[in-house]
Amino acid sequence: MKNKKIIGNALLTLVAIIWGTAFAFQRVGMDHIEPITFTASRMSLAAVFIGIVSLIKKSNTEDVSQKENYNKNTIVGGICCGCFLASASIFQQMGIVYTTAGKAGFITALYMLLVPIISFVLFKKRNTLLVWLAVLLGIAGMYLLCMTESLELSRGDALIGICALLFSGHILCCDHFAGRGNPIKISAIQFLTTAIISWVFAFIMEKPNIETILEAVIPIVYCGIVSGGIGYTLQMVAQKYTDPTVASLLMSLESVFAVIAGVIILNERMSGRELLGCIIMFAAIIMVQIPLPKRKQ
Repeated sequence: MKNKKIIGNALLTLVAIIWGTAFAFQRVGMDHIEPITFTASRMSLAAVFIGIVSLIKKSNTEDVSQKENYNKNTIVGGICCGCFLASASIFQQMGIVYTTAGKAGFITALYMLLVPIISFVLFKKRNTLLVWLAVLLGIAGMYLLCMTESLELSRGDALIGICALLFSGHILCCDHFAGRGNPIKISAIQFLTTAIISWVFAFIMEKPNIETILEAVIPIVYCGIVSGGIGYTLQMVAQKYTDPTVASLLMSLESVFAVIAGVIILNERMSGRELLGCIIMFAAIIMVQIPLPKRKQ
């Protein structure tokens, strides 16, 4: 069991590297293609990849009534998660046009702070004092990272902020349905739903064409198959063998790898103020995952 936990933690660290690096590829893709078309293309690839994986992996549920409910939750869960993922991904890709990969990675990671707040507001789930302190730190870090000297939030930062809020809803939706249905099939359905929604908006708001898609084929393949297909599949497998708190903490490292990838691949640079904001936000992200010891009776 201990070895499985080590393997699970190693896989989640790999997932964080994959997801963090994807921000740089998303930024590169914007040199050739419009944001919603890019999202639709990558999600279509992810849907095909995970769809094949889900067909190979069969459900172990044998009871007929239990299986019907299981399948219903799988379909409903996939569609609901897909709606959140589509909206979050579209806002993220539109926002990354106007900001750096590093900043996009850190602002997206705000979902780690938003999830406990939303859980408290909607589901009355109590949070510790440490969580609220982390939220205040996160806000301070966001201010240093995003606000200009004129105290105006840039268009890209605002769009990524909306994306972080939508990803919080996606995480809570996944948490609700993952134990009630087949996680791999839910993932496949959510990517199919995301692809369909993205293509609809792409044809309404943009002008998709095969030439621009082929020009951005490398970023699309990386973000679709590696980040989407492989990344989400590894996450599903790894979370079976590790603690949820540890899993969240390891996956939050994607924000750090996003900055590193931005520097290495795109030659991006951050000011001292922005770096301080990143450090404070990362400290807040870690803090919100620390479990406090339970009080003795």
